[in-house]
Amino acid sequence: MIYVALLRGINVGGNNKIDMKALKAAFELAGMQHVKTYINSGNIVFVNDQLSRTDLAAVLEAAIEAEFGLHIRVLVRSLEQMEVVATMLPEDWSNDERLKSDVLFLWDEVDEATVPTELPLKPGIGTLLFAPGAVLYSVDRADAGRSGMNKLVGSKLYAQMTVRNVNTTRQILKLMRGLQQ
Repeated sequence: MIYVALLRGINVGGNNKIDMKALKAAFELAGMQHVKTYINSGNIVFVNDQLSRTDLAAVLEAAIEAEFGLHIRVLVRSLEQMEVVATMLPEDWSNDERLKSDVLFLWDEVDEATVPTELPLKPGIGTLLFAPGAVLYSVDRADAGRSGMNKLVGSKLYAQMTVRNVNTTRQILKLMRGLQQ
């Protein structure tokens, strides 16, 4: 099966630095095939037909800790799960000078349709949509600072998600589709 591993909190603000070539090698050593990394923020596409999605996360977290001495949470999503997110992502959403649009990927423990109601988005500013495994968020750049979403950082819920902008999410999906045989 084709998967993406989304690493939480690497190469952010000079913390938890991991070289992508070394990360690719660690994934290969852990038994992943056709490993590809995308940008420096911990997006790794790979194939594995031996382990479940849950087991993959544990194996990859252990491999990262063994290789780099860092305890990094790893969220694993299958191609099918990413396709569902992509179908629910409005086509006109982008991450550019006009819009700030993100995908908040949720760990299984908090993956519920009620999550958007728990987020601090002020009414009338921006949009939140639920997709299985993720919350989709978009706001006009001019309103981003007053949306209230900055209050999410540091919260208990924030620790149960990893965020990618929509451009990155779409590129990851494109890489995953490229691994289809």
